[in-house]
Amino acid sequence: MEKGKVSRRIRYFMDKREMDLAALAGLTGLKQEFLDTMLNENVYPPLGPLMKIARALGVRLGTFLDDQESDDPFIVRRSEREAAFSVLGGKGKPAALNFYSLGKGKTDRHMEPFFVEILPESAKTKELSSHEGEEFIAVVTGCVEIIYGKETYLLNPGDSVYYNSVVPHYVSCAGSEKAEIHAVIYIPE
Repeated sequence: MEKGKVSRRIRYFMDKREMDLAALAGLTGLKQEFLDTMLNENVYPPLGPLMKIARALGVRLGTFLDDQESDDPFIVRRSEREAAFSVLGGKGKPAALNFYSLGKGKTDRHMEPFFVEILPESAKTKELSSHEGEEFIAVVTGCVEIIYGKETYLLNPGDSVYYNSVVPHYVSCAGSEKAEIHAVIYIPE
């Protein structure tokens, strides 16, 4: 995804709703400094905060990723799949997660499907997040650590997990090799 595209779309909807940074922070529960850094330094936030922003602005998460018309069935070929965004391991740190949208372009979707590369850097900062909705994850390669509430689970290739995302959670790579997952996120309107 073109650098700054998500930030520009967030600003567009903030302007459209005559909303400043303080109002967005109040509606999302996110710190104003975090939002300012994200918007001005074009840093992609983790999905939890991005979903809170989408909800506060009254749009679906996919609105930040695409605006194309689509027909059914919607097919994404592996060779045509492109990285939608990367989540940094922290300010000034390398990417910890690379998200590839599998629904980008399907404008009438109610779920957000992704192919995700989870890099070993993801295990360095384990900040749990929560948001309305549900998540489904199926491990393709590597080992994945899921922190869900006060419990920790390890998933291997072929394993899956389905959970209510209002419970604080964190997904990271368990080991020195990257892991790959398919993830589907549902956010009620």
